[in-house]
Amino acid sequence: MSDDRYDDEAAEPHPWDVPAHDRANDSPTSERLQKVMAAAGVASRRVSEQMIIAGRVSVNGVPVRELGARIEPSVDELAVDGVVVQLDQSKRYIMLNKPTGVVSTMSDENGRPDLREFTDRFEERLYNVGRLDAETSGLLLLTNDGELANVLAHPRYGVEKTYIATVRGEITPLTLKRLTDGIELEDGPIQADRARLVGEASRGRSMVEVTLHSGRNRIVRRMLAEVGHPVIDLVRRRFGPLTLGTLPLGATRELTTVERGALLTLARDAREGKEPAPRTPKSPREPRVAGSGGGAGRARSGSTERPRREKPVERARPASHRGAAPRGGSGSGTGQGSSSAPRTDRHRRPGESS
Repeated sequence: MSDDRYDDEAAEPHPWDVPAHDRANDSPTSERLQKVMAAAGVASRRVSEQMIIAGRVSVNGVPVRELGARIEPSVDELAVDGVVVQLDQSKRYIMLNKPTGVVSTMSDENGRPDLREFTDRFEERLYNVGRLDAETSGLLLLTNDGELANVLAHPRYGVEKTYIATVRGEITPLTLKRLTDGIELEDGPIQADRARLVGEASRGRSMVEVTLHSGRNRIVRRMLAEVGHPVIDLVRRRFGPLTLGTLPLGATRELTTVERGALLTLARDAREGKEPAPRTPKSPREPRVAGSGGGAGRARSGSTERPRREKPVERARPASHRGAAPRGGSGSGTGQGSSSAPRTDRHRRPGESS
């Protein structure tokens, strides 16, 4: 009887099918978990150790609590609080605010301006994730991470995109309802996930924010034209967990650690077949509290309670009353000869009127 352990034809298990500890302990390239976390910028080694002990760290989806754990940075997937940590530092993730007039390709046969103007700024060979038509400006992701690009661009993963469109005419609530209920286009039905007005109509124009997960060609322009409001200007403000923010037109920037973690987590969930968690966007008029992360400074979501007003400072008593004798005291009422100091509002007893 043959032993599969010595069968050269036996299929080798995928590295993730072998527990990280069993695989890494005998590997000369393995490293201590807390050292890898510190090198990735998660936290210092000491703080990383505390995270491990607290059960906040997982390797390939398995929680790790042992301080002596070792992993293979080139193979294993590290997550802290469920968010994937970038270990491969050769991967680049760049946000571009694409101007109008630029086609979303690395070369254009018609000689139009293309994305090489922006990718040539970097040593790595970067590619765009998805497309924006030449007349649309806004957020475009550039990366050399092919797996991530495939996940974000694939229609079945339904990555949300948010656009701000300036259109002709005055959009009504009924029009917004048509967009979210669904309309019929020549290539099939389509509906927006969310649609809302931005500001008020002016000079025969309206601004509308449209969020949807479809990647069909020029879909926002065609939807708005179908409901009778041709697009004058279109900007993509959000792509998945990324927000354009104040990035100037034509500028690029590296994604932050938080943004990279959000993208890598999205790719992991898609690979594992998990549904993306629904996101409830905040109203743009909702005030943001500096340093908010919970606590008293942030108003509870959905609360209808009005913010408290500062109690007005009580004014001092008029000069004509400053010499009056205290209540119940003796004197002629002019206050002259009184041995008591004049009572101001801050010395008044509760219930005593001014």
